[in-house]
Amino acid sequence: MAKALLIVDYSNDFIADDGALTCGAAGQAADGVIVGLMEQALLDDDFIFICNDEHDPHDGFDPERRLFPPHNQRGSWGAEIYGQTGGLCRKLLAENHPRACYLPKTRYSAFVGTPLELMLHARQVNRLTLAGVCTDICVLHTAIDAIYAGFQVTVPQDACATPFTHGQEWALNHMRACLGVTLL
Repeated sequence: MAKALLIVDYSNDFIADDGALTCGAAGQAADGVIVGLMEQALLDDDFIFICNDEHDPHDGFDPERRLFPPHNQRGSWGAEIYGQTGGLCRKLLAENHPRACYLPKTRYSAFVGTPLELMLHARQVNRLTLAGVCTDICVLHTAIDAIYAGFQVTVPQDACATPFTHGQEWALNHMRACLGVTLL
């Protein structure tokens, strides 16, 4: 069976200092770690899925509009993947790398409203590594759906971040204790 790295919402709006919902330094510190995970995934012939928030600024029914300021609007600077991670993602996608896939999403979980589960099963993936932001929102919800779908999930703690006080510790403990996620 195969493995896949899911990079969740590692965008300018969530990471850059002037992003709409930035994690700031905590998120920026994960940049090199995520690049390392990507490089290892490529060496191991694993799959890489870039699961990124993309919101339509004209969608009045998007539930996040009531909770958060506008962010990751489709085609905007804010929705672009951040830093060195973004550079490597853009390179792989420009090369049409057969093991890299960009998957836009509009909900917290990368599984909701996307073909992610079907794509993983088609590739015979049974083990996932999750990286990105926010640990206590999109990474957590993706982990929940992955576990419910029968995948083994690993989360490297230094490859994810959140701007919310105590959110990182709480989410990681919840994933470990209630979902059986392996923390590195």
